Amino acid sequence: MTDTGTEPGGHVRGTPGYRRLTLAMLFAGFSTFSLLYSAQPLLPLFASEFHLSAEVASLAISIATGPLAVAIVIAGMLSDKIGRRPLMVAAMFGAGLLTMLTGLAPGWDSLLALRLLTGIALAGMPAVAMAYVSEEIDPRSVGPAMGLYIAGSGIGGMAGRLGVSLLTELIDWRWGLVGVGLVGLLMAEGFRRLAPPSRRFVPQAVHPGAVLAAGRALLKDRAMPLLYAEAFLLMGVFVTIYNYVGFRLLAPPFGLSHAAIGAIFLLYLLGSVSSTWFGHLAEKRGRRLVFWIPTAMLLVGVALTASMWLALVVAGIGIVTIGFFGAHSIASSWVGRRARASRGQAAAFYLFFYYLGSSVLGSAGGVAWTGWGWTGVALYCGVLTVLALAIAAKLSTIPPLPLPEVTPPRPMGAD
Repeated sequence: MTDTGTEPGGHVRGTPGYRRLTLAMLFAGFSTFSLLYSAQPLLPLFASEFHLSAEVASLAISIATGPLAVAIVIAGMLSDKIGRRPLMVAAMFGAGLLTMLTGLAPGWDSLLALRLLTGIALAGMPAVAMAYVSEEIDPRSVGPAMGLYIAGSGIGGMAGRLGVSLLTELIDWRWGLVGVGLVGLLMAEGFRRLAPPSRRFVPQAVHPGAVLAAGRALLKDRAMPLLYAEAFLLMGVFVTIYNYVGFRLLAPPFGLSHAAIGAIFLLYLLGSVSSTWFGHLAEKRGRRLVFWIPTAMLLVGVALTASMWLALVVAGIGIVTIGFFGAHSIASSWVGRRARASRGQAAAFYLFFYYLGSSVLGSAGGVAWTGWGWTGVALYCGVLTVLALAIAAKLSTIPPLPLPEVTPPRPMGAD
């Protein structure tokens, strides 16, 4: 199907191609986060069943996100050579199948091995998705489209965690993982049917020299290293909160059930809304002027989680979710907007630091929990968020790049 009004900038918001692509990306985001973090609400169960500490149990998350961070760079190289869409389709099908197999793992070591493979398989999705959206959608419509992709991530993260929690309460955690894997396969088929073929992809040479040259070019941009640092810090805070809040809420004085704790992941719906809303706001007012707002909200949310009142703890988690998804929506579209070449590598570097933050900072948060309880977790996350706010202030001073001459004039406030 051919759109009207898309050349030379790609699919424009409101056209059939734009609707198909954004719906496909909604499925992609849903699948990626539901498969990657489906094990998160199970960490207390893993600690009990396999006789582990909280930080060792968190390896079920870190062992997927750590290799994913490294493999994303390789996936970005491959996508620059073979294209975005084929790699995304393969990644979604592979990760869905591996998650189903994880539910059948006979022991802790085999479970970790399958989680590691799941992380590697998913590497073909996140970075490539950002490049695909940046290439195939008109620059003026990239922010809302990326917001919808991240909204899908929020819905998927919620559904995966909640589904696993409910099936664990009703049957067993193994059936929970099998069920999430099956849904992932259905999302993969939906993406395969909906995602339009690439029209603006141009294959690029893939060899170490080209990658190093692309990296040097990206790092010359004053904003890119700061955006990568933001990805590392913000994701570290977000994953730490969700990794260990289950341990806290299971214990006195709260003593919640696994199903009740799983219901907290309904707060991901707030993240889905905030990613889209902040994406629109950033396009209208400018990323430099808006980015600090969701980052500051993250700090407020972290402070509220330190309360001994359950209502305030839940409110804090909700505000953390709103702030994180809003900030991630802005930062990820900012990377795609500023990258003029090697978009696959630009997105890959951003997500390398994003998932590295999940793996490294998320596991370090377990040390804070074991040593100092939730007070230690809140202080740890608070320090990371203050650093993120300082970087946001620096980003606000960096002027936007001029748009290429072939595109319409830059709208007011664009970055």
